[in-house]
Amino acid sequence: MSRTLPPLNALKAFEAAARHLSFTKAAEELNVTPAAVSHQVKALEELYGVSLFQRLTRALRLTEAGQQALPLIGQGLDKLAQGADRLRAHAGRQVLTISVSPSFGALWLVPRLEGFRKRHPDIEIRLDGTDRLATIGTDGVDVAVRYGPGGYKNVRADFLFTQMNMPVCSPALLEGPHPLRSPEDLTHHTLLHIDWKEAEASWRMWLLAAGLQHIDPTRGPHYTMESMAVQAALEGQGVALVGDVLVADELAAGRLVRPFDVELNTPLSFSYYLISALSDVEEPKVTAFRTWLLEEARATPPRT
Repeated sequence: MSRTLPPLNALKAFEAAARHLSFTKAAEELNVTPAAVSHQVKALEELYGVSLFQRLTRALRLTEAGQQALPLIGQGLDKLAQGADRLRAHAGRQVLTISVSPSFGALWLVPRLEGFRKRHPDIEIRLDGTDRLATIGTDGVDVAVRYGPGGYKNVRADFLFTQMNMPVCSPALLEGPHPLRSPEDLTHHTLLHIDWKEAEASWRMWLLAAGLQHIDPTRGPHYTMESMAVQAALEGQGVALVGDVLVADELAAGRLVRPFDVELNTPLSFSYYLISALSDVEEPKVTAFRTWLLEEARATPPRT
């Protein structure tokens, strides 16, 4: 929408003079001369062909037009000042865009991010929850957390942690008509599958390792995201086979439990890495995030 506005200095001069009913006091507030304030007000009056003040011998009095215009112009100047304050506030902030898989973000990173924000309040976080490939530095992405075999080229890759795959479930499944206490009890419970992990850690592999060839390893719902399977487990809908690090918080809080003491877990072939650009002069926000994230990764003890 096109706006036809008078000069800002003229509006500021009128508003200050109208509040104080004095060109002198308005000049002191605006750090100009009384003559400059009078000139700006006169220019505004000539622009619209209307008188804004009655100029008495030792005082000013608003005309009807001035009285009607003052509150609206005052509100407008207040809004402009608020907008400028917002710009100044953002001028000192940096935005760090982090590309993460939705499951890693929801289960592990987001619960810890408040610690980073408290340490670096000048850095604004933007999380891009996606599994798609990202070109660091050119896709608007500063860093990425990826789950893979390592060996990344032309980027810096910092190892975070590997995982053990383990069955987890709601504590509610430890009770009831078929309490879940040993691997054989899985006969009576729903298996929750994560499609993308089938190649390296499937229920078929786990059941074979447990010697339970009589249990159908394909039955039960399938999910494309690990966080969905974890949520289903939290709701008591079945037993999920998930990475231990991602559910460490749920296990510590007792919202999920390991139903068996049987150790059939082996480290997964993939691990989590922090990916960033190779650079001789790295941005401080990236360095700050790497330092914090590696501290958090080290504070998450591996079950191995």
